[in-house]
Amino acid sequence: MTETTHAQAFWEDFYRERPVWSGKPNALLVREVEALEPGTALDLGCAEGADAVWLAGHGWDVTALDVSQVALARAALHARQAGVQVRWVQAGLVDASLSPGAFDLVSAQYPALRRTPSHEAERALLAAVAPGGLLLVVHHADVDPDHARARGFDPADYVQPADVAALLDDDWHLVVDEKRPRRVESGAGAGHSVDHVLAARRLH
Repeated sequence: MTETTHAQAFWEDFYRERPVWSGKPNALLVREVEALEPGTALDLGCAEGADAVWLAGHGWDVTALDVSQVALARAALHARQAGVQVRWVQAGLVDASLSPGAFDLVSAQYPALRRTPSHEAERALLAAVAPGGLLLVVHHADVDPDHARARGFDPADYVQPADVAALLDDDWHLVVDEKRPRRVESGAGAGHSVDHVLAARRLH
């Protein structure tokens, strides 16, 4: 089994039995994006579609990626119920063959992107953003590494906002790079209280 198919199998099992998340868009996405002029948006790791549906409902032309067909089916139902159109793609970021510079917004909310020596995932994120577009990466900042490893998950194996920030060059303007309190009362991520938020705008 390749790493890609292993990841897909994991996430299919993760979503199979019942809805996992709250069904509400991520508050940090809403805060950073609600004042922007709508354009094209990429929702990476869209899960059950709350962010993608919110974006589409606010005028964005949304492409949403996830490796789990179960999650995408649930997301598509959510979109139909909301009366919005979203382009759903079953793929991981690196495998998706996205057109360079295609998106005015690239949103990665708590993404499970594997680290590689060549920084494939980070470079794919940056490459997807159009000139003038915004990259928004949010991750939990309060993960206990020892506790996570005891549960079979090593945070060091996955891309963090700092990894993306390290690749920003003069083509980018750093808008936000900070930790913020998180208040979520329902869904699988409700146990986390601090997020690391990275927002950067591509200049060229």
